[in-house]
Amino acid sequence: MHHRLAYRRRFYLRILPILLGSSLVWGTLRFRKPLLNDSSARERWPKTPSQSVQERLTSKDSKGNADQAHEPTEVPTTASVEDDVPLFDADPDSGAWSTLSRRVTDARTALSVIKWSKVGDDIADFLLPDWAMDLPAYFSKLQRELEMAPGSLADEIWEEAQDPGLNPEIARLARVRISNDLCMEEKVFQHQRKKYTARALAAYLDLPEEEIDPEDIPTIAMCGSGGGLRAMVAGTSSYLCAQEAGLYDCVTYTAGVSGSCWLQALYYSTIGKQNYGTLLNHLKRRIGTHIAYPPAALGLLTAAPTNKFLLSGIVEKVKGDPTAAFGLVDVYGILLAARLLVPRGELDVDGRNLKLSNQEVYLRDGAHPMPIYSAVRHEIPLDESDSKEDSEHKAPSHDMKEKAKQEAWFQWFESTPYELYSEELGAGIPSWSVGRKFENGTGSVRENGYSVPELRLPFLLGIWGSAFCATLSHYYKEIRPIVKGITGFGGIDDLLEEKNDELIKVHPIEPAAIPNYVLGLKDQLPPTAAKSIFTSDHLELADAGMSNNLPIYPLLRPGRDVDIIIAFDASADIKTENWLSVADGYARQRGIRAWPLGAGWPKKEQSEASSIAEIDAAEAASPQEAAGKIADAREAKRVKEESDQREGLNTDNNNNNNNNNNNNDLSYCNIWVGTTLERTSSTEPPPSSKLLDPTSPPTDTFHLTEPHAGITLIYFPLLPNPSFPSVHPDKSDFMSTWNFTYTPEDIEKVVGLARANFEEGRERVRRCVRAVWERKRRGRWEREGRERERRWGRRWREGGDHFR
Repeated sequence: MHHRLAYRRRFYLRILPILLGSSLVWGTLRFRKPLLNDSSARERWPKTPSQSVQERLTSKDSKGNADQAHEPTEVPTTASVEDDVPLFDADPDSGAWSTLSRRVTDARTALSVIKWSKVGDDIADFLLPDWAMDLPAYFSKLQRELEMAPGSLADEIWEEAQDPGLNPEIARLARVRISNDLCMEEKVFQHQRKKYTARALAAYLDLPEEEIDPEDIPTIAMCGSGGGLRAMVAGTSSYLCAQEAGLYDCVTYTAGVSGSCWLQALYYSTIGKQNYGTLLNHLKRRIGTHIAYPPAALGLLTAAPTNKFLLSGIVEKVKGDPTAAFGLVDVYGILLAARLLVPRGELDVDGRNLKLSNQEVYLRDGAHPMPIYSAVRHEIPLDESDSKEDSEHKAPSHDMKEKAKQEAWFQWFESTPYELYSEELGAGIPSWSVGRKFENGTGSVRENGYSVPELRLPFLLGIWGSAFCATLSHYYKEIRPIVKGITGFGGIDDLLEEKNDELIKVHPIEPAAIPNYVLGLKDQLPPTAAKSIFTSDHLELADAGMSNNLPIYPLLRPGRDVDIIIAFDASADIKTENWLSVADGYARQRGIRAWPLGAGWPKKEQSEASSIAEIDAAEAASPQEAAGKIADAREAKRVKEESDQREGLNTDNNNNNNNNNNNNDLSYCNIWVGTTLERTSSTEPPPSSKLLDPTSPPTDTFHLTEPHAGITLIYFPLLPNPSFPSVHPDKSDFMSTWNFTYTPEDIEKVVGLARANFEEGRERVRRCVRAVWERKRRGRWEREGRERERRWGRRWREGGDHFR
């Protein structure tokens, strides 16, 4: 318990720097207020030498960009009337750009009015670090670069944005694809990938390549969890182990949430070079500095060539879409890109890494697995009439509560190099068209005959990892153990728990938004689609970890026909947040019988009857209803646990004893197999089997080879390992989700732990893959045998009995 409280406290110490750092860039763009008056501006960063910003910028330009020398920046000490006049060309049809221009001007003015020479050294040292005095020069330089005056950086970016030679997608007409089927590009990829996985599977199983028939090859998917830099570093380490073992080359799909999306974006770039060892070396060089450390971030934003590399997306977004919102998540994405997408040399930035659709080049001929990136939209459909009723009655009506309970849910969106798609909507658009407006299924075209360029990857990095956009309910969940442990605060906890239905609908920080591509398509989409989505100009998307921290759902999509899912889970509180069991409801609602129901961590006081009840509750006609039923089940479980605690029952000890006696806790490598048989009554237990335990004999694969065997799930939780005691996922401070700095030594420790855990299950995974391959081969033989019998019978009937 003491450790858990310490972890919750660290949550705030970790998240504050990223929010404060982002707000330093963003907040000063919104509020004209001297930083010295803001108590949140206290130093939270290591101090830098007192070298002036002019000297650093000039030095940097002279070393790497002699042909693009910058004029020395004069730091103003007072603000004049002219300083309040925006220097941008704010044309009336570009509202978003005009707003951004005013904010940058306000930032420079706010910082310029501070008379640094008159601030006492002791006071300045106490309130602000040394680099704060350089901020006016940084923002003055940033303002000049974002002017739309002829010859400015922003003007150059916008001119290039309208050049089809540099951005060929702007000349292409985009249409919404309405279908439950996979897009044609993915189908072609599936066929081509078989050629590579056939050779890889033969090598992995030590078989002659001629024995591998394309029909027998298992479709293997590998996924990583959310969890910020911890998930990215741990996921990269686990994928490296799979790559070294030859397993990764057998994979057809990879999927990610949050930090696992970041690692995929780097792998499919000129930085990662499609090698996880190379990617780890890049991380060792780049993530030792906090992503929100202002001198490093502003230095890259104000010096060539990284300034153009990072600012191009801002100019294209706010200039191309006058109604676009530019918020904290967008700034966060830019900061992530400055750390992750900029190589150590900083001069070798490659613009091809800024577009998701460019990753298609790595999938040509099926050379690498197809990456799937996850995000969610939080549907809260209370309309104005509901709000009016709420105000009149002082409290929501019963019908209103039921409506919100059934319809407040997370809608998943997946992004691939080919398409942005929502299975629940049954509609998607090409990845190269994300960022442009759509109406009635067709992408918009500007007056010049071109559309806007594809939305840049930095904004997507921000969306995929925007865990801080969670609801108030999620935030309170992080600190609830602390509040409950404070004497006299039990009543507050009870009050907040009663208001949970309301807290779950409030996002203190707004998610990022992209243009809504289903406007005008209400009559063509499923009737279960949320009504609000047809009235919003933009789709607000956020970190999919708010719904499920493992990207299982996209891998269960019909047409992908995944046989084996290998999940590397680096989530915080792995045992308490049973993300595998959350997928049960999705599988039941979608009618996916092959999913291994009941997989995941053993639940406290989990009886067979309660397990059956949860599965029944997951049966629903729509995602909204499923979300409501799952919420009911979780609330009932919470109430029961608190009731037991009040009655003095020591459930933790009882469960620990039960787990020890039954030996049913999970290990480093856990394998379940589902079944394609349909459950015919509610009295049957969950139709899945946990197999291949560490003590299992090598022949214990019969469940995998049965004809009705379903999806095989292989689960690697990031657990502490006695064979590698240098790091503990829960106790090592740097392993927090909200830690944004990893030293090379930290990364090596994570690699060592991931390698130790993977070695625990290396051979069992190989046995599992071989068993599934044998099952598919046996099935093919049986089909071919039946077909030969049919052909022989047909010839016999046509030719008669030759023995008569």
